[in-house]
Amino acid sequence: MNRPSSTYRVQLHPGFTFGDAAELTGYLRELGVGALYTSPVLDATPGSTHGYDVVDPTRARPELGGETGRKALSARLKEAGLGLVVDIVPNHMAVEVPKTDAWWWDVLRLGRESAYAGHFDIDWSRGRLLVPVLGDDDAVAELSVEDDELVYYDHRFPIAPGTGEGSPQQVHDRQHYELVGWRRGNAELNYRRFFDITTLAAVTVEKAEVFAETHGEVLRWVAEGEVQGLRVDHPDGLADPGGYMRRLREGAPGAWLVVEKILHPGEALPQSWPVDGTTGYDALREIAGVFVDPSAASAFTRLAGELGGRTDYHAVEEQARRLVTDRILVAEVRRIAALLAGVDPEAARSAVAEVMIAFPVYRSYLPEGGENWTAAVERARARRPDLGAAFDALDAQVRAEPTGELATRLQQTSGMVVAKGTEDTTFYRFTRFAALNEVGGNPDRFGLSVADFHALAGQRAAAYPATMTTLTTHDTKRSEDTRARLAALSELPGEFAAAVRSWTARRPIDEPALNLLAWQTLVGAWPIGEDRLRDYLDKAAKESKLRTTWTDHDEPFERAVAAWPGQVLGDAGLAAEVEAFVDRVRGPGWVNSLGQKLLQLAGPGIPDVYQGTELWDFSLVDPDNRREVDYAARREILGRVRDGDRPEVDETGAAKLFLVHQVLNLRRDRPELFTGYRPLHAEGAAADHLLAFQRGADLAVAVTRLPVGLEREGGWRDTVLPLTEGVWTDALTGLTVGDRPVAAALFGRYPVALLVREDS
Repeated sequence: MNRPSSTYRVQLHPGFTFGDAAELTGYLRELGVGALYTSPVLDATPGSTHGYDVVDPTRARPELGGETGRKALSARLKEAGLGLVVDIVPNHMAVEVPKTDAWWWDVLRLGRESAYAGHFDIDWSRGRLLVPVLGDDDAVAELSVEDDELVYYDHRFPIAPGTGEGSPQQVHDRQHYELVGWRRGNAELNYRRFFDITTLAAVTVEKAEVFAETHGEVLRWVAEGEVQGLRVDHPDGLADPGGYMRRLREGAPGAWLVVEKILHPGEALPQSWPVDGTTGYDALREIAGVFVDPSAASAFTRLAGELGGRTDYHAVEEQARRLVTDRILVAEVRRIAALLAGVDPEAARSAVAEVMIAFPVYRSYLPEGGENWTAAVERARARRPDLGAAFDALDAQVRAEPTGELATRLQQTSGMVVAKGTEDTTFYRFTRFAALNEVGGNPDRFGLSVADFHALAGQRAAAYPATMTTLTTHDTKRSEDTRARLAALSELPGEFAAAVRSWTARRPIDEPALNLLAWQTLVGAWPIGEDRLRDYLDKAAKESKLRTTWTDHDEPFERAVAAWPGQVLGDAGLAAEVEAFVDRVRGPGWVNSLGQKLLQLAGPGIPDVYQGTELWDFSLVDPDNRREVDYAARREILGRVRDGDRPEVDETGAAKLFLVHQVLNLRRDRPELFTGYRPLHAEGAAADHLLAFQRGADLAVAVTRLPVGLEREGGWRDTVLPLTEGVWTDALTGLTVGDRPVAAALFGRYPVALLVREDS
């Protein structure tokens, strides 16, 4: 198996191409990275900054350097001993610019007669293909015909053979598609889309011929040894995720395969999937959670309530999911309800929506793992007993045909309801403690105990030792270091609450959830410029859908939110108070950052380092986390580290890069050390502040947790960490210790230690 020792994720786009990535090869090799891990590289919508909007799966993206650039990158990496892991997007293709997607263009032109009519998940039984690009339905009067194409402003569409005579409206009426307003499209759309994004049309990869056409090029790269691993985007949108994974494994038998499956706490990957694991959000939740002080839950709950925020997480989540079924994914719910036989249409719609709202996880994979389906039906039944007959019919039909169209579409869509309702809405409404509001997170569970952390890490080591682990991705709500500083707030709940009350009295945002989120964000990402903070709050306000949305704007409120960063940062007294508070948590935040990084890098799984996060990175949600990385600065620090420098823990972040360098090189050069998992337990007055574990027989990891409390209680005092007999050397400091090191000495230079037994 081509399992890398670690990965380093880069975001490719026209401004950072295959050639630019190739130039990082030497740096990544010296940093200790095992494989470069890229965002999607197939041809995408012109100018795309992310690549998830594929328009041609049969070629490497020309804007990145095309096939020549791709092969040169692969060769450069291989020469340096690095692998290449590529992100693939099986669920959908981009149709925003129809002419760039030859398959979609052909479908628009020829309708059901197109050779690609079955490549997209289109319900042809409902008439013409609806294309929601008009401002409203009346805008059809603004169409024109140019160069044998139907034109609406900068949108161009094909004209079917023999239908080009007459007025533009007459021509339009003869096409296999109908251009409509976005509101009608939202309610009546007859093709499956990616969430509520109508410019991303779902692809039927469950069909063998479609799989072959969409995956042939990437699998060729794997077969020729140019790609060692694949990251599968959004598997929950697929009709048959398990079948897809088996087909992908057959096509890439030796590749490292990880899937972007978001697991709820306690949920496991379907055991029938032949994959190496997830993309690491489960590990992120566990690692970040163990640095949060659970005792602060009540104080933060009180603060949120006093400020007018909602504090009943499950009620907020249910309301947000209902918003998705009733107002956002209307067309999808109606299409599924129409498949339920013998039930009144409105009752069917309500029953389908209620079950999707009630899912305890993103989706089920019937006939495997039926307990989640059962739980969803029972919870929905308890909420709406008046729909008992509809639930009976729905449950019976799904169980009778677990791979039928009704079951398939409902499960595909439940993942969309959960993700859109929870991640993209609830996490911006329930803002009690933002560090917990993360992809794969559970904001109602305030932190994770050390015992639970060990149990979960041990399970990962046993079940999926080659799963990816991560702390930051292109999709996380905030970067790992922002989250680590916020975790330190859990040790100062009273002080932070008092500060927020005072600050809010002077510069409030007139929406409680956003107000509390704004103050946490300001502290977590400080220092932050006015523009970055304004852009983040604008997105947060619209994602919450409380006072404004992306489509229905409350412009006075949006103007007030846009003005807030300037008002706060321009208030010298208030800004000074915020900075003074940041000074209190900056150091503890660094301790948390180094601790969580070592747990990730040295723990079970294959660790990924997101671009630039080898130094401190206080980014927020995309696009903030996709800003240009200063590699010149990182190369300079790495050069000093390689020359023997052991940096201080300070604002430069050099200590973090040093840590990454030391662990990744050890993982790559001594893979036999990183096997198994055994919890270690400290003894003494501050034992609860020391988290440690052993890998194999000769590697031990120790980190500091809850550093504010540790200092408040008088430091390490008599705390020791019993180890297996032998002489151990800290790979970070060179310190040599016996089998009962004193914590105060062990953490004298850094708040973390990576111990290797000398006789190994």
